Amino acid sequence: MSAPLLQVRNLTTKFGEGLGAVTAVNNVSFDVNAGETVAIVGESGSGKSVTALSILRLVPDPPGKITAGEIIFDGIELTKLKEEEMRTIRGNRIAMIFQEPMTSLNPSLTIGLQIGEPINLHKKLPWNQAFEKAKQLLDRVRMPDAQSRLTTHPHQFSGGMRQRIMIAMALACQPKLIIADEPTTALDVTVQAQILELLKELTRETGSALMLITHDLGVVARYADRVCVMYGGKVVETASAIDLYSKPMHPYTRGLMMSIPRLDQPPGMRLVPIKGQPPNLAQLPPGCSFNPRCGEVVDRCRRDVPELMKADDKHSHACWVAPHV
Repeated sequence: MSAPLLQVRNLTTKFGEGLGAVTAVNNVSFDVNAGETVAIVGESGSGKSVTALSILRLVPDPPGKITAGEIIFDGIELTKLKEEEMRTIRGNRIAMIFQEPMTSLNPSLTIGLQIGEPINLHKKLPWNQAFEKAKQLLDRVRMPDAQSRLTTHPHQFSGGMRQRIMIAMALACQPKLIIADEPTTALDVTVQAQILELLKELTRETGSALMLITHDLGVVARYADRVCVMYGGKVVETASAIDLYSKPMHPYTRGLMMSIPRLDQPPGMRLVPIKGQPPNLAQLPPGCSFNPRCGEVVDRCRRDVPELMKADDKHSHACWVAPHV
């Protein structure tokens, strides 16, 4: 069996130094296989976006720094690369779709220039060919009248259209891995579905792997092959999407499931929110970081920090109460 396309091993990313340091990503490990869609799920502040930025070495230093772990992409250890070597990876072999396209697109440059630039830079195509490729990419993401859009600016587009532009930019160099960080957060529900269907369809066509960062479990159920649930900077459960929905094991995962409406529940059934607030990463409680909010807590949860344990060959969790081998 071939090695995973992306292997993240014991990744730790901190902000600040000394006693004031905050561990935003704490000993995180997971894999993404070629052609697979892996969802990273959790509340705001769980470490999802910092994990993605760490993979691309985009965490601002200072104050942030990768302090431990390995990030192996297609056989290359990314944490060992020099900055100029990382630039040959970013936007070329790994592309990222950011959360809010209006803050990611340059308001002073035309769409054609912004899509064509990585093609010109990484593929060494002259600008006339880069513009033609940009037009083809806009057609591919179903942008109406793609030719005339090349000379327009980001403010002339709706949120959904701007996200299509971001997807076109991500696909420009035919990357092996696309990281999509909450790609539909600012969009209405109808446009969300269109964008996610388009993203899944395009990754299926190109064979690219997709790492989908989201807090929306409905999105996960429809589009993900495997899921990593994060809480307090750590992965607390990982399984196939089917297994996670059929038998969630960590109390936090079950809490997320119970707090969203589901079609398989009886009409009028009340949603049950998770009590309390996500933890302050600068002041995590002793033991399991979820223990102040957990309804199944035992003494060991308040004392010992659980690491990922196998429940079976394809399902792991970090919980003292849940069954494990």
